[in-house]
Amino acid sequence: MRFGSIPLDEAEGAILAHAHRDGGLSFVKGRRLSRADVAALRAAGVAAVIGAKLDPDDVHEDEAARLVAAAVSGANLTATAPFTGRANLFSKALGLVVVDAARLDALNEIDESITVATLAPFGVVAPKQMVATIKIIPFATPRAALDRVLALAGEALVSVAPFRPLKTGLVQTTLAGTRAKVLDKATETTRARLEGLGGTLAAERRVAHDEAAIAGALAELRALGCDLFLVVGASAIVDRRDTIPAGIERAGGRVIHFGMPVDPGNLLLTAELDGKPVIGLPGCAKSPKFNGFDMVLQRLAAGLTVGRAEIMRMGAGGLLAETTMRGVPRAGDMAESTPPSAPQIAALVLAAGRSSRMGGPNKLLADIDGHPMVTHAVRALLASQATSVAVVLGHMAADVRKAIESIGPAAATVRFVDNPAFAGGLSTSLKAGVASLPNAIDGALVCLGDMPAVDANQIDTLIAAFNPLEGRAICVPTVAGKRGNPVLWARRFFPEMAAISGDTGARHLVGEHADVVCEVEMSGEGVRDAVLVDLDTPEALAAFRARARVPVG
Repeated sequence: MRFGSIPLDEAEGAILAHAHRDGGLSFVKGRRLSRADVAALRAAGVAAVIGAKLDPDDVHEDEAARLVAAAVSGANLTATAPFTGRANLFSKALGLVVVDAARLDALNEIDESITVATLAPFGVVAPKQMVATIKIIPFATPRAALDRVLALAGEALVSVAPFRPLKTGLVQTTLAGTRAKVLDKATETTRARLEGLGGTLAAERRVAHDEAAIAGALAELRALGCDLFLVVGASAIVDRRDTIPAGIERAGGRVIHFGMPVDPGNLLLTAELDGKPVIGLPGCAKSPKFNGFDMVLQRLAAGLTVGRAEIMRMGAGGLLAETTMRGVPRAGDMAESTPPSAPQIAALVLAAGRSSRMGGPNKLLADIDGHPMVTHAVRALLASQATSVAVVLGHMAADVRKAIESIGPAAATVRFVDNPAFAGGLSTSLKAGVASLPNAIDGALVCLGDMPAVDANQIDTLIAAFNPLEGRAICVPTVAGKRGNPVLWARRFFPEMAAISGDTGARHLVGEHADVVCEVEMSGEGVRDAVLVDLDTPEALAAFRARARVPVG
């Protein structure tokens, strides 16, 4: 790759290193200059540009990011469309991040142009949460370096192990003076832990702190078909021959390991009974604060091996005394405990209009490829990285809602927003929709219900481009330079959007805030010009039906 000042005579095909806004031109950083662009720059008096020209053995940053993302991505991950050399991996499930740290380090050492960053191994992630990011540092990377990275990736470097619904039995022992209130609190704390990981507390037994009583309680829980057994002692375990391990062995179990290099949580015991895990809990497990028990429980819930070797490798990062909640998604804790997420983007579908240009019927209910038109837009959003979907209803609201609900179980997450003033035009739906958006979002995709060809990949491409900190606060899809819909807006524009009046949308705001507008060229699979196609008239609908089958994400 050649980088530096490029004379205009050689600039066709070059990639701009910096934005150019002068003489009526507005070219963003990263734009690949066309012949027309070069002519416009020459007419504006520009003699040279700072940029990059790729050599034959270079791979463009977006293509390189896509290939690396596909290579390193394992189970339960989905990759975003690459943009400016970055592709992100998002979790499809609630579970634990699994990383081959040694191979990841080796990969990052191959060439400075290719980087992969992940969350810490064994951290808890929720669905649609970012797990890793792949960034190509310059505008391209050498093919030789990329090939070495892809060869090293081999098998996936990062994946998510989903939590399984463990059916758990709990044994609590008592001594003279043990208070029921303390036992009750330990039960509820344990139940919350398990439910946060998708499991259940199936049964509990409270027995004397005696090995025979412990063995009897475990036998009863085993008969109930429990997947996991927890034993909380009225007195802490201090030796692998103490009362609780003796009771486990008397029930037919086998002690695997006692102790762990984690504090709090040192006095944790692991065992097995009929091939199923048994944990003798340390006293700190009665508290909701994160401790060594959480580290073991999370891995068991994710179906990962937790033997002696795994426990003794928990020492790095095992000092938890000053650590607050770390990735334990119990009720009320998620906002505090989860690692940083990618931008939270809500989708808003405007579906309240009267279809006046259609000449009678509600266009949103028109059949497209066997489904009502509006369902295509909603299906695509549900399959995308959007964190929530809301539909603004007005004209024939009940019918439109019924059509969307016909999608099936996935439609249960869709929120419906009523716009009683829909006759006042598009701005009323925009106002109602913006007012309904959750507080904890970073931006909103404003979508039209009459654009059935827009697919999830195109939506995800817009979301991948969104980064207000880097000046991309309004993301507009384009095809050959022509702007379309949907448009992604940062939340800072919500007040201006809510103040719009009449039968108009927010398009004029794009011009007013040109300095933070990012044009995102659409390409790849699906209908490329889908972002330009809205069906307002019978003629447009008929022409669309004559085209190829509509992709729905």
